[in-house]
Amino acid sequence: MKNIIFEDDHIIVVYKPAGIATQTARLGQQDMVSELKNYLAKKPEHKSNDVPYLGVVHRLDQPVSGILVFARTKQAAAELSRQVTNGQMQKYYYAVIYGAPAKELDRLEDYLYKDGKTNQSQIVKADFPNAKKAVLDYRLIKTLMAYGESLSESHEISLMEIELITGRHHQIRVQMSHAGMPLLGDSKYGNCQSKDLSQQIGCRGVALCAYKLEFIHPVTREKVTFEKKPDSEIFLPFFTKGI
Repeated sequence: MKNIIFEDDHIIVVYKPAGIATQTARLGQQDMVSELKNYLAKKPEHKSNDVPYLGVVHRLDQPVSGILVFARTKQAAAELSRQVTNGQMQKYYYAVIYGAPAKELDRLEDYLYKDGKTNQSQIVKADFPNAKKAVLDYRLIKTLMAYGESLSESHEISLMEIELITGRHHQIRVQMSHAGMPLLGDSKYGNCQSKDLSQQIGCRGVALCAYKLEFIHPVTREKVTFEKKPDSEIFLPFFTKGI
């Protein structure tokens, strides 16, 4: 399977492309869990007719690309889930935002409420029913000018590195937009300017990638780091040699 970054008898680390669900119950829809179970079932050492075990430890939104770790045993799943709960699994993202941030380095702390009917989250007051605290750190990597034949004027766009301190529903997209830094390609949480520019330059997917994941291996107890640059076109100018 081409998207596998690392595997052993305990864990399997993969890169999820944008547009594919981590896991879904919808018939006929592609998802990473089904692909991985099919992959594991075809291994020579898998002699049973049973479906291979695959523990889902964390998820990425369907429009978001990036690195995921799955557990191959229940023991590994329990240990990795414990690390997620205790904040020991560190998740780093690249995001392309509209404009340039007022601060190059900052922490965002908000309270989010997930509306199950609309599958959207919104920032609310701390005493709002079922509100959950959301925290992330960001830093500016680089700001570029977006211009071309399709644009009537040039626009600033910025590459941001984000570390998730908590893991809430649509957290990065909601918090960054609320702070005046909407992600390109985000039709749910972007503002008029970011949506308009995204349409003009053909950015159809959310410009967000979970590019680095750090955790303690559930069996060897060694700290492991997995990293992969985004492959979406919107990120390429920021990684081009000489820019």
